[in-house]
Amino acid sequence: QVQLVESGGGLVQAGGSLRLSCTASGRTFSSYSMGWFRQAPGKEREFVAAISSAGRSTLYADSLKGRVTISRDNAKNTVYLQMNNLRPEDTAVYYCAASDRYFLTLRGSDAYKYWGQGTQVTASS
Repeated sequence: QVQLVESGGGLVQAGGSLRLSCTASGRTFSSYSMGWFRQAPGKEREFVAAISSAGRSTLYADSLKGRVTISRDNAKNTVYLQMNNLRPEDTAVYYCAASDRYFLTLRGSDAYKYWGQGTQVTASS
């Protein structure tokens, strides 16, 4: 069992930056690929980024590439999402998730086994 807790969300003006963190319990964090998703009100959950278990490979949503960076520190059981130049349309609840599936399947939410409770990000215009 892996428990995930996100933090770092908040209210930021358009053009600002935030760094989200997701800390995992347990000793098996380094064996999981990790992903970030987001869900805006009235919309489906959307893939943001993923990173392989050792951190050597990353995937990004095309619409966010260049504005977000995913990274991880396995010694701290933590995965990060750096978001820059935030826009009002980035407003959503952001979730981290853990997967033991093949890396190239990680754009789909079905590939993930464990989910955090989410953290709210609001970018005001």
